Amino acid sequence: MPPPTSGLFVDPDFPPCVSSLVRRGGTPLSPLCERITWLRPQEVWPSPRLFTEDPRLGLGRQGILGDCWFISACFALQKSTKLLHQVFPTGQCTWNKPGYTGRFTCRFWQFGYWVEVTIDDCLPCLGQKLCFSHCQDQGAFWLPLLEKAYAKLHGSYESLWAGQVVDALVDLTGGLVERWSLEDAEISIRKKMLCRMLDLKDRCAISCSVLHSKEGAGDLGEFHAFTITDIQQGVTNYGQELILIRVHNPWGRSCWSGAWGRKGDKWALMDKSESAKFLCGLQDGEFWVEKEEFLQEFNEVIMSFPVDEMEHIQSIWTDCPLLHTQQLYGSWVKGQTAGGSRNNVSFTDNPKFWLLVREQSEVYLALMQRPQTHDGTYRSHSRNVISKSTPLYAVGLHVWKVEKRRFNLQKTILSPVVAGTSSHSYDRQLHLRCELSPGYYLVIPSTFLRDTEGDFLLRVLSSGPIALRLRLFKLYIPFTTVTAKI
Repeated sequence: MPPPTSGLFVDPDFPPCVSSLVRRGGTPLSPLCERITWLRPQEVWPSPRLFTEDPRLGLGRQGILGDCWFISACFALQKSTKLLHQVFPTGQCTWNKPGYTGRFTCRFWQFGYWVEVTIDDCLPCLGQKLCFSHCQDQGAFWLPLLEKAYAKLHGSYESLWAGQVVDALVDLTGGLVERWSLEDAEISIRKKMLCRMLDLKDRCAISCSVLHSKEGAGDLGEFHAFTITDIQQGVTNYGQELILIRVHNPWGRSCWSGAWGRKGDKWALMDKSESAKFLCGLQDGEFWVEKEEFLQEFNEVIMSFPVDEMEHIQSIWTDCPLLHTQQLYGSWVKGQTAGGSRNNVSFTDNPKFWLLVREQSEVYLALMQRPQTHDGTYRSHSRNVISKSTPLYAVGLHVWKVEKRRFNLQKTILSPVVAGTSSHSYDRQLHLRCELSPGYYLVIPSTFLRDTEGDFLLRVLSSGPIALRLRLFKLYIPFTTVTAKI
């Protein structure tokens, strides 16, 4: 018999009721609300625990909520114990232990700092089973608890219906994330991407997505995110070298019947002992795809930057630790600092920042916009992902090198940029990678439309010492170097 649950903590801000499931309706979740009950883990599983001893059994399964993007991003926590403990703090009292109260705390990186979200452990169920996310090992409950905390952060479970893997990875890591399009990339770029994926597969989370269905051997769906759980090199009996990519479908069932699927005919080209290494231990929903099939069937790859043992973010291109970081907040204010894109004569009204680079450095400049008030509507962004989310504006970022502190602003912005976004995009966070020589740089973040109001966060992460300051006319601000850990 499960232990009694009376007297345990019930979160008054996110109670176990319909208001925590849906707010505005309009998703397939709405008709199911009246059938959903709320149970604590000890009412669902005889001996619940937070984590599983076998990380392979910690892979997430989606349930009836359309949050494959979040579940795929959670794989990042299985790559780093330190990161897992940052997001899910240690020392929390669990079931069947003295002091258990039914209260848990998770952390998410939000607009420049880590915030704590406290929840109770009442979880949505249909019958006696969890109806949203759960692990392959259904006795481990870290994932459904984390999902609940993330739902509370967004206002409801329904708010997680569709979204961006890249945004969830930023929220879970506090770091940088890159999105690589596989559709428009040249062959040489694709090869470079695959090489980096192979080199980094054990150190960072890698996800892939299908944005629109294609003709092929399997049905991967559309607007669906997957997790890349491994990349291996193999050799056929004829000496042909292969790169095989293991993909996990958060639906928890195999959806691929290609040549290297579970029952694919290509395995006959390998020695049985060699093919057994690939097929042994496949979890529900996992399948292997050969690199050419992968490039044909998937539209994009999303990769988070790894974190080293000293907790410094590392470049995914050079492996250099980004030892120096600094961030500043700013705003676009109508009639003052909302100058719009470079197409507008008012572009120079935008907030302007000085960046001092003290030595040759690899530098990343990240611009994050604060989402506006929730409007509860669905819309299609430029990335072909339909999401119910807070409105985002099209934003851009441009950088010029300047020779001295006093310079002609109009002349500078008409000169070629050192680095800049090719176009304004609706990304919540975007970043530029630069190899910068010592000196001063002018950095201007902008929205596409003039008089668009909003707040933003500008972060600089560098392999060498840097200093970032807001540029104020007729005011001298001394530079200081900041070194910090993420």
